[in-house]
Amino acid sequence: MDKKLRFNSATIHGGQEPDKAYGSVMPPIYQTSTYAQKSPGDHQGYEYSRTHNPTRSALERSIAALENGKHGLAFASGMAAMDTIVKMFDPGDEIISVNDLYGGSYRIFTQIFEKYGLKIHFVDMQNIDAVAAQINKKTKLIWVETPTNPMMNVVDIKPIASLGKAHDIIVAVDNTFASPYLQQPLELGADIVMHSATKYLAGHSDTVLGLVAVNDDALHEKLAFIQNSSGAVPGPMDCFLTLRGIKTLHIRMQRHSENGAAIATFLKENPKIEKVYWPGFSDHPNHKVAKAQMKSFGGMISFLPKGGDNAKAIKIVESLKVFTLAESLGGVESLAGHPASMTHASIPKEVREKSGVVDGLIRLSVGIEDVQDLIEDLDQAINLI
Repeated sequence: MDKKLRFNSATIHGGQEPDKAYGSVMPPIYQTSTYAQKSPGDHQGYEYSRTHNPTRSALERSIAALENGKHGLAFASGMAAMDTIVKMFDPGDEIISVNDLYGGSYRIFTQIFEKYGLKIHFVDMQNIDAVAAQINKKTKLIWVETPTNPMMNVVDIKPIASLGKAHDIIVAVDNTFASPYLQQPLELGADIVMHSATKYLAGHSDTVLGLVAVNDDALHEKLAFIQNSSGAVPGPMDCFLTLRGIKTLHIRMQRHSENGAAIATFLKENPKIEKVYWPGFSDHPNHKVAKAQMKSFGGMISFLPKGGDNAKAIKIVESLKVFTLAESLGGVESLAGHPASMTHASIPKEVREKSGVVDGLIRLSVGIEDVQDLIEDLDQAINLI
């Protein structure tokens, strides 16, 4: 399709054409590891499924279309995507990362890549001067996560991207919490956008997958080489499920955002809740930035019971009936988590508490159920403390 489509249409048609073999409207699941060749090297564009697979190619075209990128890449998980990005760099290189980030991202930086000679600086990226102060000749990557997990801090992507361009540094944005529906980092100047597509993109808590989109041909070539060499690629069934999920991304994100706003307001008005972290509030740090670079504020919320008490937090999450206590986020069902013991358990207590991830913090992934059922569920659980 030659015409550039608006987002809601791109979720359904972006990068997609009917299958050439039989006209299948949905990309078929090419459950094959290898492909017949007429003569050595004479094939139809596919040789081996670690390198390319038609179902995966359809998904990669889709994420490129959604992020207004030129190239897409699909991986076995979001962490596999991050691993491939960081493998572009050499011992002695330095990376500047946001200081409030997913526990798995912190773990791969500190427990995997630091021992191979990469130096990681964790910085509060709400302060652009703090980012600039860490830049030197060895800096090769700026790793942004916005909104951050789980404190919902908002990083202004444009000035970070400008810093990167001024110093020839690659800027990568983990766009998992926002999804391309709410935020498009490549349009704001980033070089790489990454997703744990397990979350909002696939959207149904039934697959694990990572996605990357870029515009630069040379950057795509480097990433594709590492991807093929290291082999952390998704299977065709996972690609198919993610493609199917993407087709309803726009309508799901609308409901996630609507429900998120209602839940955040309920929590903020509840006398038993001390603090609510959600970028849609006018008093949220960098709310104006969120309003400018995001279409809406999403369905991710973190909050503290009065007094920040860990026992109260545990009581609340154990007492929920509609919300499910579980890892992950972004599915159609509402989930509740305890970051200190779940998603961020790999971060040392003294480190995570500096960024606000205290033991009493609860994180919600607000789903697309009837919002009144969700409010009543939270209300009954909170009333038990």
